[in-house]
Amino acid sequence: MIKELTWLGHGSWSLRLGATVVLLDPFLDESPTSPVKAADVEAHYILVSHGHYDHIGDTVAIATRTGATVVANHEIAQWLATKQGLSTTIGMNLGGTISLPFGTVKMTPAWHSSQLPDGAYGGSPAGFLVRLEGTTVYFACDTGLFSDMELIGRGGVDLAVLPIGDHFTMGPEDSLEAVKLIRPKRVIPDHYNTWPPIQQDAAAWAQSVLETTESQPIVLEPGGTTVL
Repeated sequence: MIKELTWLGHGSWSLRLGATVVLLDPFLDESPTSPVKAADVEAHYILVSHGHYDHIGDTVAIATRTGATVVANHEIAQWLATKQGLSTTIGMNLGGTISLPFGTVKMTPAWHSSQLPDGAYGGSPAGFLVRLEGTTVYFACDTGLFSDMELIGRGGVDLAVLPIGDHFTMGPEDSLEAVKLIRPKRVIPDHYNTWPPIQQDAAAWAQSVLETTESQPIVLEPGGTTVL
């Protein structure tokens, strides 16, 4: 089975698992860095980490068009069903795991905030630990550094996706500490260079990863893909 991960800019990702496509935080139409528009992407499942507009983004439009199942925390799932009219949502909470046809999805903590675009309470922000056949991917999503990342990494992480933008999330230095806690085989940066406040030198970050950890950094441009 083909397993590919494509960066759609900012904190947005497309995970292709054979014929199944899983989107994470699809912020596309208003993103300055997305290489695609919401009308152009496929989706069978959409994972939403928290309620901020640059993460819930185009979820409603994509799910309405494709019939994708949206996985989010309980509050966001309820909001999407009752306020946005989505028919297929799965609500969960931190620490919970669900089984889906492509593998399991565990909702992990994230140190951040969460408010929906209309001002409604967005529940607890989260990351996702996605276990596929033979591969484990950790999406930290929008978060600061926290020591329990070590626990997330104990089961073995093949690929971690960590924010490095600073200002709203971890910056490069804290992200480097996160790599040391999680100890993934490979690590990819995201949530940077979308706007001036989160401008970062990803190449310099990658060199620091090489010099101070045992993980292999991968720096993608928006639209870039890596094989899992």
